[in-house]
Amino acid sequence: MTQSIDNKVVSRIYGKKRGWVFTPNHFLDLGSRTAVAKALGRLAGTGTIRRLAHGLYNYPEKHPVLGELPANYECIAQALAGRDSLKIQPSGAYAANLLGLTEQVPARIIFLTDGANRTVQINKQQIVLKRTTPKNMATSGRVSGLVIQALRYLGKGHVDDKIIGMLKKRLSRDDKRQLMGDLRYAPVWIGTIFRQL
Repeated sequence: MTQSIDNKVVSRIYGKKRGWVFTPNHFLDLGSRTAVAKALGRLAGTGTIRRLAHGLYNYPEKHPVLGELPANYECIAQALAGRDSLKIQPSGAYAANLLGLTEQVPARIIFLTDGANRTVQINKQQIVLKRTTPKNMATSGRVSGLVIQALRYLGKGHVDDKIIGMLKKRLSRDDKRQLMGDLRYAPVWIGTIFRQL
């Protein structure tokens, strides 16, 4: 019995791409929570998978020179948000960093979600899922959502011609079209910037 649970869990993991981040919930159709937890513990022990935090694992990507690469924050947040049933949206300094508006990777990476609040510590990094309003989640997964969150983080007084220039270069024509389509979700001052872009 143990052997077959291990085999089923391993074959599901191998069926995913390297870099996949998951929780025991991704395997509950294969056996009991206890059996799945034990199987994941054994796989982490052999180095097949990596335990990132309590109940959070990944199938690490390997680089020929650098070895195992760190897990992708977006994938971690997606795994924490549940089996694809919740939406997530990068927020704060992390959103600004993704758009190239700041160099620094923040110590707290914040994702807005329509699910429950959650915080996970992975090495020195904190990944935070923060519950927000449906209006804030209306643009999740779209570039307009990312731009709204990045500009909100920077603040009205800190968005100058340099930032607008960086965004103009960074965003494609389709991205800019999407910003105009999502104007109604942006605060008025951000809507003005959308029009400039």
